[in-house]
Amino acid sequence: MTQRIVVKFGTNLLTNGSDRLDAEVMAALVGQVAKLRGDGVELAIVTSGAVAAGRSRLGSQDQPHDIEERQVLAAIGQGHLMERYDALLRGQGCIAAQALLTRADLADRAGYLNARNTLDRLLRVGVVPVINENDVVADEELRGGAFGENDSLSALVANLIDADLLVLLSDVGGLYDKDPREHDDATLIPEVRSAEDSFAYAAPKRGSGRGRGGMRAKLEAAALAAGSGTSVVIASGHESDALLRLARGEGLGTRFPAQGSRKESRKRWLLSGLAHSGAIVVDAGAVKALRDHGRSLLPAGITSVRGSFARGDSVELRGPDDERVAVGISNYNAADVERLRGLRSDRIAETLGYDYGEEVIHRNNMALP
Repeated sequence: MTQRIVVKFGTNLLTNGSDRLDAEVMAALVGQVAKLRGDGVELAIVTSGAVAAGRSRLGSQDQPHDIEERQVLAAIGQGHLMERYDALLRGQGCIAAQALLTRADLADRAGYLNARNTLDRLLRVGVVPVINENDVVADEELRGGAFGENDSLSALVANLIDADLLVLLSDVGGLYDKDPREHDDATLIPEVRSAEDSFAYAAPKRGSGRGRGGMRAKLEAAALAAGSGTSVVIASGHESDALLRLARGEGLGTRFPAQGSRKESRKRWLLSGLAHSGAIVVDAGAVKALRDHGRSLLPAGITSVRGSFARGDSVELRGPDDERVAVGISNYNAADVERLRGLRSDRIAETLGYDYGEEVIHRNNMALP
């Protein structure tokens, strides 16, 4: 059985398509979590539903569209949502812990490590972390942006804690070749070897009004997690014992196998895309040197610089066709790299009046997807 799982519960699942949290659905989901915990599985919940819970507490029937209104509802609902999880888990003999995260928390290297250490320790002592975005501080998720109704957050958490499996449970059965809500002949795709290839089957990112995600957001999360060495499944939480069956390895929904072995923690952080401040475009020769020979990035292979970044920032490396080649920590700021591009390394000090080494990005500070 899988030993460490991150499971994400979407808003449409938790509300069962209604305007409020569905007590019966939540009890069934938490019951599965508790059963796995009792079997020795370490499991973290990433949950949506705070806005729906807040709307219910206020007795509002209207769907909020204003960001500030959604933040207010999230602030009201978050405590109620956590109260539900705490009571349900406590009733099953489990201890819950709340963790509210923002993109900024994880973009900061120290914050990333602090979150990692705390969640890891909670799991090891048998506690079930219940994780959500801190919508009062950060509004990206409410805008359908950074964490995409917590789909991306769940992938980042899986990355953070070295999860074996990420399960995205919602009100859809998985990835179909057509939208099953519009086509009766839609066929479920049971396994996807390349998450990027699956984007052709997804409509533009959109939710239902209650949820803020959509299939594309789930596919992006699957690509991130699978690329970091975690297997991913998108499945319907309305299936009987879906989480238990998936933990046993049963075929359900759409599976995205892990791509290779887990990458070292620092490189996973780089590849997560949390802290990218700009991009460096390199020529075909540099791409070959980086990919095939494990070389550092030298000024001679750089053709252009995008955005603004400081020395020590994480930047993307893009090839001539704009494909992402790598991510790394730059030894020089964007203005310096612009002055150095195309030059030999022995001209760095002459050009800048100082140097921080002959490499713009050292191999040890670089990660390739």
